[in-house]
Amino acid sequence: MKTKTALTYDRPNGYEKLPPAEAKKLESYCADYLGFLGAAKTEREAHDQAVALLRGAGFRDLDELVAAGAKLSPGDKVYRGCGGKALLAAILGRRPLEQGLRIVGAHTDSPRLDVKQNPLYESGELALLDTHYYGGIKKYQWVAVPLALHGVFVKPDGRKIAVRVGEEPGDPVFCITDLLPHLGREQMRKTMSEAIEGENLDVLVGSVPSRDKKAKERIKLRVLELLRQRYGITEEDFLSAELEFVPAGAPREAGFDRSLVIGYGQDDRVCAYAALRALLELPGTPERASCVLLCDKEEIGSHGATGMESNFLENSVGEMLALCGGAYSELSLKRALSASGMLSADVNAAFDPLFAGVSEKKNAALLNHGVCMSKYTGVGGKSGASDAGAEFVAEIRRIFSEHGVAWQAAELGKVDQGGGGTIALLLARYGMNVVDCGTPLLSMHAPWEVAGKFDVYMTYKGYSAFLRD
Repeated sequence: MKTKTALTYDRPNGYEKLPPAEAKKLESYCADYLGFLGAAKTEREAHDQAVALLRGAGFRDLDELVAAGAKLSPGDKVYRGCGGKALLAAILGRRPLEQGLRIVGAHTDSPRLDVKQNPLYESGELALLDTHYYGGIKKYQWVAVPLALHGVFVKPDGRKIAVRVGEEPGDPVFCITDLLPHLGREQMRKTMSEAIEGENLDVLVGSVPSRDKKAKERIKLRVLELLRQRYGITEEDFLSAELEFVPAGAPREAGFDRSLVIGYGQDDRVCAYAALRALLELPGTPERASCVLLCDKEEIGSHGATGMESNFLENSVGEMLALCGGAYSELSLKRALSASGMLSADVNAAFDPLFAGVSEKKNAALLNHGVCMSKYTGVGGKSGASDAGAEFVAEIRRIFSEHGVAWQAAELGKVDQGGGGTIALLLARYGMNVVDCGTPLLSMHAPWEVAGKFDVYMTYKGYSAFLRD
């Protein structure tokens, strides 16, 4: 009779070997991360927070340098935005760009409820905003919880009016109502995916009528009056707005031991912040150019001008090549991208003992065991995966070992259970080496996701090691 052998490599809980001095660094880093996570609840806010940090560290706008006809030299720090959502930041290395870049690429969009273009209506003497959910969500998780409204109205003259309601202590919040169990027998007979319909994810925003007793839909009118008083907008301005409902409230420490972080949008801002901090703290001039790429639209296929399917990366590297002296050519750009190495910085699912059946435990990520490297993602027979080469995985193993990074290898659930994808395959098409590497999460894509502080810190430490190597 055959018996299963034990794992041949050690998988200790990270806290078993964490020196006290590094434990202090871990807590300091996670405190900063909590601040970023609470301030950056949308891709626009993440972009703006990142730009502020970059400018404070001496990074210069690449587009402004192009317009001024400037030249770039080793050690120069630049950034470039796209649509106020996607962002690239880089430190030029000693070697020519043609010899490749070190790239850490994450995404800053997260599942949420987007407000429709013609959203406001009145029914049953209540005012509601109609929404269209964005990304993969379990719809039942979004009802009967406090929501905050974030986004912008853009006027025809180009003026942008920022909106952020539901985060400050004195702010009102919003919600989607649910059916009481006393009347919910038919609802509760439905599957979880059917119990709450997408078209019923409408957010309650008001109930008091306007003083204009001659008007129709007086409760809707009262909401419009308040919006006009506070923001100077009209109902028509919803047509050129980007408004998102997200869970209200700041991220928090969780557990009696405060070892966990609970908050909205950790997929994938936990990796985005780690990548950004790793670049900001990179010492001196790197051997190769070090680059962080924060993209948008990953949760809906990476399409659009700010998604990874666009040419934003190659356009930006092309601009850097042109400013580094010599004549720009498409061949130089192709050489630079194909010679690059990248960590596709995205989260993975942590093993959850309450749902153990979906995971194959020896190939699952465990909380507090370090940053998670996934050689491949995909669905079923690796469909949609880029599947990193063994040589590049070995290189990352070496880097992490030399820099004392706690890490683990894992895949996303059992072979036939489901799966997922990242931006890895979209970068691998350039011929560059790419492997997925990020923080394991519990309750991924839920309004509140959970990460282990140890893994959050080791993600940052791993990206730092990769950029510095």
